[in-house]
Amino acid sequence: MSGYTDTQLFIDGNWRDGSKPRLPVLNPATGETIGTLAHADKKDLDEALQAAQRGFEIWRKKGVLDRSKIMRRAADLLRERADQIARLMTLEQGKPLIEAGLEVNGGADTIEWFAEEARRTYGRIVPARASNVTQLVVKEPVGPVAAFTPWNFPVNQAVRKVSAALAAGCSIILKGPEETPASCAALIAVFADAGVPAGVINLVFGVPAEISSYLIAHPVIKKISFTGSTVVGKQLAALAGSHMKRVTMELGGHAPAIVFDDADVSLAVKTLAANKFRNAGQVCVAPTRFMIQDSVYDDFLDGFVKAAEALKVGDGLEKGVRMGPMANIRRVEAMDALIADATTRGAKIATGGERIGNRGNFYKPTVMTDVPTDARIMNDEPFGPVALVSRFKNYDEAISEANRLPYGLAAYAYTTSARTMANVGHDIESGMIGINHHGIGIAELPFGGIKDSGYGSEGGIEAVEAYLNTKTVTQAV
Repeated sequence: MSGYTDTQLFIDGNWRDGSKPRLPVLNPATGETIGTLAHADKKDLDEALQAAQRGFEIWRKKGVLDRSKIMRRAADLLRERADQIARLMTLEQGKPLIEAGLEVNGGADTIEWFAEEARRTYGRIVPARASNVTQLVVKEPVGPVAAFTPWNFPVNQAVRKVSAALAAGCSIILKGPEETPASCAALIAVFADAGVPAGVINLVFGVPAEISSYLIAHPVIKKISFTGSTVVGKQLAALAGSHMKRVTMELGGHAPAIVFDDADVSLAVKTLAANKFRNAGQVCVAPTRFMIQDSVYDDFLDGFVKAAEALKVGDGLEKGVRMGPMANIRRVEAMDALIADATTRGAKIATGGERIGNRGNFYKPTVMTDVPTDARIMNDEPFGPVALVSRFKNYDEAISEANRLPYGLAAYAYTTSARTMANVGHDIESGMIGINHHGIGIAELPFGGIKDSGYGSEGGIEAVEAYLNTKTVTQAV
């Protein structure tokens, strides 16, 4: 396990231990302890809050060009360290090294994009009714931010929140993922080494409920950004609402993927399989409910099962591995429970459906058919490598199933009909829709959901807007 580093807190520009005993970090491919993690208590959080307040006063006054230059330097450093950080991520999270590398380099692209947006937080002049009056609309940073990120994308999720906050002129306290801390900490080190002043970025780890309840309620914090489950997100949003804190919530999904009878089936199989089993299915926007029109159902199912069975599953550091272990034993147990419930209700397993071996958290890529809508897996986000494939007869039937659940994060469709493309874009209730490809997770596009999948955006100009206050200044001379 050489190359893995013990992880510390980062508070007021210093790497340091927490006040509580360190926590172990496990390799999901082996179950072995590979390092330890600093653990914060309220004393550490108070110091981070004080630092964030001081850092905000410094950063908000720094010129936007200087902010942008520092962020661009951070992007360069992240690319330079990509191989090292990707290895850390694979060791602690399990995803194949190629996926980890793409995530880290994608993080550099995200920093770079938000660095440019730092220079474009425009206000405006509104024509006045009187000749001696000037009416200004000014954008100002909202203040210190508390952000909470999950273990499935330890760089990707953190970099969006940190970059948007910095671009707007905010300071931030990031509560990173305890199961995948080293790669997240390496990201924060990049910003620090690029010249972000002490106190502007702070990184803590610990008991999630204790940290979130303390930070969200604290008067220093002015904005909350959370990525995680719908259940936890609702609790945090309610807490933030009781303190009138602005929030961005990127929550769970259960993405439908519709393949119409005029689609390029081979393209649909290739693209959907790659995105279903990416990161062992532990992706909030992963396609999950596959709805295939009758006339192409058999061809799609045959091709998709073959694609699933062809995947090499193993340690993410091994050459040729395309799907690593699940990140923790809880996900393995959840998969077993969901699949068992579905099969007792009549669902069939076309391939997979079981754990691989007893060392590490490996699970077979799974395809299920004839899954009834009352099965838990058709209603609860599985967050694992399982595809639920069903038939549909007509457009209305497909749209009805796509919109059946309270989730609305991502959806996908495959068709060659321009009319169907237009209708799908209009009729599906989702924050993001990919038609004939899956290009939704890039920095320049809004990234977020509707309904129980949250609100607000983690991408595009909308992401920066969430970190800004709007002030009206009207003056007469």
